[in-house]
Amino acid sequence: MKNRKNVLQKIALLLVGALTCGMLTGCGSAKLPTFAGGEAVDSTLYVDKVEGIDDSFIRGVDISSYLSVIESGATFKDWNGKELSQEGFFKLLAESGVNWVRIRVWNDPYDKKGNSYGGGHNDLETAIEIGKLATKAGMQVLIDFHYSDFWADPSKQKSPKKWAHYTWEDKKTGMDTFTRESVTALLDAGVNVGMIQVGNETVSGMAGETSWERVTELMNIGCKAIREVAAEKGKEIKIAVHFTNPDNKNFTDYAKIMDQYEVDYDVFASSYYSFWHGTLENLTAKLTEIANTYGKEVMVAETSYAYTDDDGDGWSNSVHSSLNTISASYDFSLQGQVNATRDVFQAVADVGEAGIGVFYWEPAWIPVEYWNPDAANADAVLASNQEKWETYGSGWASSFAKTFDPNDAGKYYGGSSWDNQAMFDFEGNPMESLNVFKYIYTGTTAPLTVTGVRDVSLESGIGEPVKMPETVPAVMLNSKTKEVPVTWDMDAVKEAEAGKGGEYQIKGVADVDGTSYDVICNLTILKVNFVQNPGLEDKNMNMWNIEGEGIDRETDNNKHSGEYSLKFWSESAVKYNVWQDVSGLDAGTYELGAFLQGGDAGANAKFQLYIKVNDQEYVADTGVTSWLQWDEPHITDIEVPEGATVIVGVRAEAAAKAWGAWDDFYLYKMEK
Repeated sequence: MKNRKNVLQKIALLLVGALTCGMLTGCGSAKLPTFAGGEAVDSTLYVDKVEGIDDSFIRGVDISSYLSVIESGATFKDWNGKELSQEGFFKLLAESGVNWVRIRVWNDPYDKKGNSYGGGHNDLETAIEIGKLATKAGMQVLIDFHYSDFWADPSKQKSPKKWAHYTWEDKKTGMDTFTRESVTALLDAGVNVGMIQVGNETVSGMAGETSWERVTELMNIGCKAIREVAAEKGKEIKIAVHFTNPDNKNFTDYAKIMDQYEVDYDVFASSYYSFWHGTLENLTAKLTEIANTYGKEVMVAETSYAYTDDDGDGWSNSVHSSLNTISASYDFSLQGQVNATRDVFQAVADVGEAGIGVFYWEPAWIPVEYWNPDAANADAVLASNQEKWETYGSGWASSFAKTFDPNDAGKYYGGSSWDNQAMFDFEGNPMESLNVFKYIYTGTTAPLTVTGVRDVSLESGIGEPVKMPETVPAVMLNSKTKEVPVTWDMDAVKEAEAGKGGEYQIKGVADVDGTSYDVICNLTILKVNFVQNPGLEDKNMNMWNIEGEGIDRETDNNKHSGEYSLKFWSESAVKYNVWQDVSGLDAGTYELGAFLQGGDAGANAKFQLYIKVNDQEYVADTGVTSWLQWDEPHITDIEVPEGATVIVGVRAEAAAKAWGAWDDFYLYKMEK
């Protein structure tokens, strides 16, 4: 465990060592191998060559957690299973095609007693240690200043403790001092800094500031300090600003804001995770627009993909295939991981000369010790891992982080949620996907075979003839698809057409170049839903009446299906009523339902789904528990006479800062 009181002393010792060997530009650094122009290589994985890149194209990895993971006792091996030294680890990265390393830097990631907040305890000292190792291996380094004491991301941009009570003038001075001293220390230690990020995913602010006027002023102070230190040291350093989610319709506005406030930067960087951030075509289009409009270079500062659904350390993964927030365009496999990574490289290369590269996020954040839930010692391994996450800061957060981040890390501290997206297995062995950083130059000789056929889905109205698809998608090794002919069980189709509304599985056989594959069509015979705009997908909300503050149609990760939901949150006590009139119902018996998720509602919260039929009201009480834990309030046997006045809706009363979303309302006529 580190103690912040020793940081300056340790940095001083590092500087002495650097000056002793004259390391201002990297003492004894290796020369990186070149890969451009090579022939296709043998591999068990299929990789398409990326077009439009040369050896200068950035093939980076963010390995900020590396030191804390090995301090915890984990080991990394070479291709023959031999344990690697720290220098050997970086040499392996270079031989696999990596030419840049990205390292996050927090101002003071420790509590008052010197206990690490976790997440790799990424202070300046740690950055210098990792940076020197990368430099010696011949790599350039991107320093990622968060300007916070812990994680800065789209949902939180908290001021460092030391700056929390500063005046605005003091904070500006603090920004200059921290940046200037940090960059000086890195360069004096011999770290080959080639680029510096001023902020991390700064879509909602930076260093506790939320107005663009102040955020950009801080950015410019940081940029000025970097320019001046670099000039003093005779070093060329590019400056990057970093945002996230190009699928956001307002994404290019960030570049417009940077231009409006004349932020002095060189590279516009985006996070792009294919399971969260839309299509690659959109990524290329947005980065191209920014490059052409503002004359900036562009890159992806973070990407990754899962190679397995398994959990290797006993702390649940951020990404797994069962999450309905995940849009998995690729299989969770080594081949899928390679495909996802290679395609991001191509998407950035497709921007043209302004597209300069891609960084893979945390490919070495493996378990401290492999946890097998079925093993006899599973409980003991988990307990050991928990102790090491606390002691060495090798989990995403330790319990000590609660003093800085009580609402997130303070409640949910634990291990690595990223171990299933690493490029080393759970026991530290390199996997073939690590070589994607060089395979993108040559491609591989593995044959492009079909791996299987995707099941398909189809909806049809009740009582309507069902038109089954004539083809289904066959998936190839590179995750691309081609349509192939299919034959369906038409007797099962006729039974579905004659049946009631509901779900049916229709079996079929697809032909792929003479090989037969079983395939399923998940056929939904839709009942008539009498709720208008039931999933909030139509931007026309005239049919919905909304009373109350802090509730509206929004698009984010709170939806049950589709892209939109009826989301609520309020600084003050939550109270709302949302309803619509439903006219023209035939006499009969009906059922009403919806989906609700959320949290922090308070002990006395009340959430209700209701329907009024003339003067009679039917109510289903419901509630919220946690994010994406959907409850389905449901009312049956609703008697509706001919010509009745019908109102359906939801209402709630909850504590201040209660949050959540409603989605997928339905009102069906019940079958007799």
